Parts: sequence; structure tokens; C-alpha cells
Amino acid sequence: MNDPTGPETGALPRPVRRWPYAGVVLIALLALWGIASRVLDHRALAREADIAAVPSVAVRVPDHAEAAESLVLPATVMPYVEAPIYARTSGYLRAWHADLGSRVKKGQLLAEIDAPEIDQQLRQATADLALAEANAELARTTNERWKDLLRTSSVSQQDADAKAGDALAKRAAVDSARANLARLRELESFKRVVAPFDGVVIQRSTDVGALINAGQSAGSALFQLADTRRLRVYVQVPEPYAPLVKAGLEADVVVAGGSAAGFPAKVVRTADALDAGLRTLQVELEIARGADLPLSGAYAEAHFHLRPDAQGLRVPINALLFHGAGLQVATVVAGDKVHLKSFVAGRDFGTAIEAVSGLEASDRIIINPPDSIAEGMAVRVVAPAAKAPKATP
Repeated sequence: MNDPTGPETGALPRPVRRWPYAGVVLIALLALWGIASRVLDHRALAREADIAAVPSVAVRVPDHAEAAESLVLPATVMPYVEAPIYARTSGYLRAWHADLGSRVKKGQLLAEIDAPEIDQQLRQATADLALAEANAELARTTNERWKDLLRTSSVSQQDADAKAGDALAKRAAVDSARANLARLRELESFKRVVAPFDGVVIQRSTDVGALINAGQSAGSALFQLADTRRLRVYVQVPEPYAPLVKAGLEADVVVAGGSAAGFPAKVVRTADALDAGLRTLQVELEIARGADLPLSGAYAEAHFHLRPDAQGLRVPINALLFHGAGLQVATVVAGDKVHLKSFVAGRDFGTAIEAVSGLEASDRIIINPPDSIAEGMAVRVVAPAAKAPKATP
């Protein structure tokens, strides 16, 4: 009997019959590998999406003022003393003795005024005084006689009192006439216009023969006199810097055509109150005496050397948030979470702004925060931002 499994029956060898099972297993493994790789790629993509969803931010801490600051403001140079010279008596200008640019001493004659009316009034006042003195002398002697008559009861007490009162009235008339004469003599002396202080004539507004009207009115000044041996410099300091400008603060006054280093000056006084319209503090500086001083009336720049504020913090402009809650910055706190902090702003330095209160020196402030930043948002801190260059106000 023949074996059914023998070669004569045409059956395949065992290794050949196992190949289909191996192919199925291979296909299954390939399918599993593809599915696994897709799952891994999906998870990696999800992780990358999660990472990308957390914004990366650069942070820095507020800066401290480390060196003296330079505050540059427009200024006006004025004489130490300046005054218009007016006439105190009316008449015509007889002569002037000081012209534009003349240096004069205190009491030096500047001009002479011809005042004939004052001369006549002075003569009349002299005559009136002589008349009043004669009447007073007559009233005095009459009063003395009536006193003697009263002792003998030759006149009544009423008549004697009347004579005594008349003597007193005549004496008062003498005093009045004498005072009027002194007044006119003073007016007579005002025909000589003299310098009230040492200085230089910076303006002459009259000439020989001009009509002179006594008193102060527009255009009636005869001369403008100024003491330019020392100079005052007036500066209007903005309100944010007003607390830093005190008496004794040093500065340099730079004028056009002068030295680049300027003239050394010092704050001597301040108005100690802000101008309600300009919100500025008027400050007066004094330039010391010197042979080479700027011209009075010149426009200048005052360079103040402000002392650094050790407590002041400066926040970069590109870190500010302008929200409805006011001026804020975004800071990074524990757990890399965002915390929005409001602060009170002080001076503006251009690239940075002063934080008067509300911030700490250890706050990590986000630079260039996105518009979508919000309280509690998670962030990823990258390398700290470089410090901005020093700003000059």
C-alpha cells in the first residue's frame, strides 16, 4: 500500500507550507509598527503644541540710578540788578551825560532836566513860608499880651483862649509851608537824574529837548541801567524734577558761541511753589563774577547735575502695559506665572520711566509682553534681556 504522504502523491514539503503564516505575521508586525509610529508622532506633536502654546518671555529686573543725571533745560541770563530810570519831575531834558554802554557809579549824574514851573513853585513856597512865619510871630506876641491882660482880668477867658488858638494855628501854618517847601526842594533835586547803583547803561530812550513827564508809564523811562558784574539765570523746571532741584545744586550754563563746558553756576533760590498755569518751578542760578561772562538777556541752556536717587527704580519703556487699570507691568512669579503689577510713574527718561512706588528691585519684569498676556498665564522664561543703555533726560 502506498504512503499518501510520499513524494509520489505530489504534496508540498513542510518548510514550503509554513511561508504563508510567516507572511501574515510580517504584515501584522508592519501594521503594528505603523500604528505605533503614528501614535508616537501624534503624542510628540501634542507635546510640541503644548509647548508652543506657552509663550516664551525675556525678563529683567528694574535698574537703579547709579550715576549723576544731567537735566538740560532752557534758561534766560539776566543782570544781577536791572532797573528802568524814570524822571520824578516834569520838564524838558537839558542834557544827558551817559550814553548806551556807559559804565556809571552810584550817584553819578545821568541827565539834567529843565523845569521852570518847579522853579517858580519853589520861589512861591519860599515866600509862603516867610508869610506864615510872620503871621505866626504876630500871633505869638498877641497871645503873650492877652495872657498878661487875663491876669489882671482886663479880658475874658474866652478872648484869651481865642488868641492862644490863633497862635497855634499860625504855628501849624508855618509847619505846613515848611513841608511844602521841602517837597518842592526835593522835586527841584530830581532835575538831576543820578544812577541808583553801579552798572552799565543798556538803553537810553531820551534826547536833549525831549518833553519829560514825571512818573512811571509806558515808554517814559529815560535810561535802563543794569549791573552785569554778576548774572542771574532763570529756569522753569518741570514738576517731576522740582523736588530734585534745591539750593546749592551745581549746574553749567551753556550759551551760543561760548565754551562747550559752559559757565559754572549754582542754584541760589527757588520759588518754592509751582506756577499754576505752567506747572513748573522757577529756579534762580547765579553765575559767579568773572572777566568773561555771557551777555545778559542771552538764551542759554542750564545743565543740572542731579544727584542719583538710590531708591528710584527705572522700568524700560518696552515693558509697559497700558490697560484700563492704569500703568502696569507684567512680572513672572513662582511657578512661572504672570502677575500684573500697577505702579506710580515718576520721571520719563525716554527709554525708561521712573517707578516711584509699586515695584520691587527683585521683580522679574517681562520685556515686550504680548497683547494677550493676562493674570495667571503660564510662561516660559528664556535668557534674561540685556539692559538698555543709560538715558539722558
